[in-house]
Amino acid sequence: MLSKCCLAVLAVVLSVAATPVRAMVCMDTSMTLDEVVDTISGQKGCESAMKVFRDCELTASGDVQLGAAVEKKCEADFKPGLGAAQTQAYKSEMHACDIKYRNKSGTMYLSFTAFCRAEVAQRYSQRALKAAGQKAR
Repeated sequence: MLSKCCLAVLAVVLSVAATPVRAMVCMDTSMTLDEVVDTISGQKGCESAMKVFRDCELTASGDVQLGAAVEKKCEADFKPGLGAAQTQAYKSEMHACDIKYRNKSGTMYLSFTAFCRAEVAQRYSQRALKAAGQKAR
């Protein structure tokens, strides 16, 4: 009896260890989380990166990686041109996102925080592009 139990446990452990990376359907394509991050990073600009984020959202902790990719894409539009006061204001808004759901439990709140941060970066990108006379990409 003990050996059957050990074999059952071993079978479960091996099946979990052999589980492939989970994929999700995003933009009518099956992609891994890393592939979605690469897709976001490969977008032409902040607006299209945010669209991919919204289309591929998980409403779970995986959105933290997706949101970080959007932040990076959007920050390219404005961060180099920020002065000290603007940089502090940006950091303050990002911090407000970080603390908004800090006392909540559940991975969906990590997603909400990721979206909040991405939306702040998106707003700064839009303002910078508008000030430069460029259309959001």
